[in-house]
Amino acid sequence: MVEMAVTVAAGTHRPCSGVSPAASGNRRLAGWRPLAPAAPAKLRLSSPALRVPRAASPAAVEDGSSSNTDTVPTPKVIIDQDSDPDATIVEVTLGDRLGDLLDTMSALRNLGLNVVKASVCLDSSGKHNKFAITKSSTGRKIDDPELLEAVRLTIINNMLEYHPETSSQLAMGATFGIEPPTEVDVDIATHIDIYDDGPERSLLVVESADRPGLLVDLVKIIADINITVQSGEFDTEGLLAKAKFHVSYRGKPLIKALQQVLANSLRYFLRRPTTEDASF
Repeated sequence: MVEMAVTVAAGTHRPCSGVSPAASGNRRLAGWRPLAPAAPAKLRLSSPALRVPRAASPAAVEDGSSSNTDTVPTPKVIIDQDSDPDATIVEVTLGDRLGDLLDTMSALRNLGLNVVKASVCLDSSGKHNKFAITKSSTGRKIDDPELLEAVRLTIINNMLEYHPETSSQLAMGATFGIEPPTEVDVDIATHIDIYDDGPERSLLVVESADRPGLLVDLVKIIADINITVQSGEFDTEGLLAKAKFHVSYRGKPLIKALQQVLANSLRYFLRRPTTEDASF
């Protein structure tokens, strides 16, 4: 039986104190399970027709607010692999419109996950729902990029179902929403930066237009250059995706030449289609 500890009493919320940092900057983090290049993916996450598990009880109401204001807050989904050594931390925000997300937690359990802890906090940007989740089969945090992406898309799918007003602000709204984004990647510039992050790793920061399957694709591109992804964070902020990966090459930070190879590979993959690309 899945056990879940909710850290706040019903009807009460605590102020947000931010995501707790890792216990030690020198602690070696368990690496993500690499994607096998020769093995076919179990899920076609890059496909716009991706089917993700829906909640078990579609009649459940997840809306925590009856606000019908014209201004829709920016939906945010954060997947954090750094803050907790034993669990993957997921944070979901939509201003003050979200309820306790019980149906979302049920959908996560349908992915073979345990919600071992849940909390809600408030700050000036709204209500932040946080979950600590582990794999039911191992009791450990998620190390599979495909499963992490399935978690992200499941949460966004539920948000679109219960808050259809967000569809114009989410890349998945183009497929599942009632009002798709008019131009998903216009005015969203791609930024790629790589920094030294201690004696054993580098920090890769990527900002780009979001799309389904992006997390898996980024990890695969990195792995194809034989670079190891140790841990990281993937944020969805409306139509924008922000990724921060701790990466290394043979246990060392990336040298400048390898940084350039990685940046060029990512930039080529994330570039916008042009007339020349489509011409024949």
